Amino acid sequence: MKVLMINGSPKAAGNTARALAEMTGIFEQYGVEIEYLHVGNKEIRGCVGCGTCYKAGKCFMDDIVNEAAQKLAECDGVVIGSPVYYAAANGTLVAFLDRLFYSTTKTIDRRMKVGASVAVARRGGCSATFDQLNKYFTIAGMPVASSQYWNSVHGAKPGEVESDEEGLQTMRTLAHNMVFLMRSIELGKEKYGLPEKEAPARTNFIR
Repeated sequence: MKVLMINGSPKAAGNTARALAEMTGIFEQYGVEIEYLHVGNKEIRGCVGCGTCYKAGKCFMDDIVNEAAQKLAECDGVVIGSPVYYAAANGTLVAFLDRLFYSTTKTIDRRMKVGASVAVARRGGCSATFDQLNKYFTIAGMPVASSQYWNSVHGAKPGEVESDEEGLQTMRTLAHNMVFLMRSIELGKEKYGLPEKEAPARTNFIR
């Protein structure tokens, strides 16, 4: 069993990394393999809407997005962590996720891969960022893992998150729940297979 952990913070050792590390400790207890990807410090251009990926099966911009696509194909679950900027996820992370999820629409069956989002803020904006990140999972048919509270931790300067005992506990609970969900889905697929999938019906509002 494998989890892809994506750090959307520019800081390699900031509070977002610390929140993800709290989850990693639980995953390791269960023997879950971890693939860690730090994208918040990369130069990542947003989607230009060219549609090339629909024909080529990958984005024409040869950067970390195409590398991440292979990792996404191999994992059973995805954790996305982001700092909160103006009540939203880091712009670099958003550019990365837009291209990753759009370019893999036809090439990777993402259904039943478990998704979990984590928001980190000094004070406010966590719930808005949490909702924003979860939309990537739900449009791809990915079950969303929950915890004992919304998946967020609080801290401004690196290390301040250590004082957020409830936030760190929320991360641990999230990891426990995510492992349970991944295992349950694995058993379900063995017995029942994946849910039936219809051909997409695209209905435009303006004709």
